[in-house]
Amino acid sequence: MPTQPGQPPARPRQETPQERADRNLVELLQELRVVQTGVQIIFAFLLGIAFTSRFSQLNRVQIGTYITTLLLTVVTSALLTTPVALHRGLFHRGAKTRIVALSARLAQVGLVFLVLALNGAVLLLMDVVLGTTAAIITTAVTVVIFTGLWFVLPWMLRRP
Repeated sequence: MPTQPGQPPARPRQETPQERADRNLVELLQELRVVQTGVQIIFAFLLGIAFTSRFSQLNRVQIGTYITTLLLTVVTSALLTTPVALHRGLFHRGAKTRIVALSARLAQVGLVFLVLALNGAVLLLMDVVLGTTAAIITTAVTVVIFTGLWFVLPWMLRRP
């Protein structure tokens, strides 16, 4: 495990493969709890939009953005809750290592869908409030921010 400059080298954990799988699953599920809150907030926001008086004033592009963003949020929720279903469905079947590996992949894909959903919501909201040009510029900035923080930064820190 790489260390930061000025820090002593990390000692490897003294744990069995089963203990490592248990720890990894607990850590992953905790991370997913945090992310799922954001998914629930955006989903509630999107559901509420359809019942406002201004919804009927949206143009075809805005309605398409709305529907796409809502569906992205649903897929995000499915991806980020599947690890719980896997754990429940395979509990006590000796598959924890497989559960952790698949769940980690699902979480990664779920984050990609979450970025798309969040930015879809930004695009829709900014289009309605500020207009199309401002919406595209604002969304491009938020895409860069999310991509940098969620994907590029971890990738850079993994490299030796």
